[in-house]
Amino acid sequence: MALDPASRSRYNLENAAVMLVDDTPMGMAILVQIVTGLGAKKLFRCDSVEMAQQVAAKHEIDLAIVDGMAEGKGYDFVKWMRTTCQEPNCYTPVLLTTAHTPASHVVRARDCGGHIIVKKPFAPIVMLERIIWMAKEGRPFLFSENYVGPDRRFRDDGPPDGVGRRREDKVGQAAAAAVEVVDEHKQKAAS
Repeated sequence: MALDPASRSRYNLENAAVMLVDDTPMGMAILVQIVTGLGAKKLFRCDSVEMAQQVAAKHEIDLAIVDGMAEGKGYDFVKWMRTTCQEPNCYTPVLLTTAHTPASHVVRARDCGGHIIVKKPFAPIVMLERIIWMAKEGRPFLFSENYVGPDRRFRDDGPPDGVGRRREDKVGQAAAAAVEVVDEHKQKAAS
């Protein structure tokens, strides 16, 4: 989803309670600038997981932007939020940020119950696009023994037309094509 910066569409977070969780002063300053630029007025600035837990226990949060932080404390906070917080905060849309996005961090962000992960540095338009996407995407929440959060599958449109999902499908298609070629050669030889 790409927004045209020249678009006349207006999005405003004026009435949203936004929790920002980042343990670095520079990271927090950037997040504050971005969300206030998007109109947010009610901000909860948390520089530790403990502070974020206290805020989540006392206030209703409409959006949480959480940094992964050292040792994955941000991911642990999101998991805590999903499993321990009372309604409605356990359902709060969570955008995770991180400066490092190896596959293990992306998997951890997905598995802790985050909606989406954004790599630092990011532009304000990217944050707005992701916030709008989270608001519109409407994935159902799942509750299982090992996971609580939005459905991790974005959509299941199946394989593209004419393309199988598995290696065996591709092997079968290649074999069928080879048989057709052999049959054509036999027909030409017989004529």
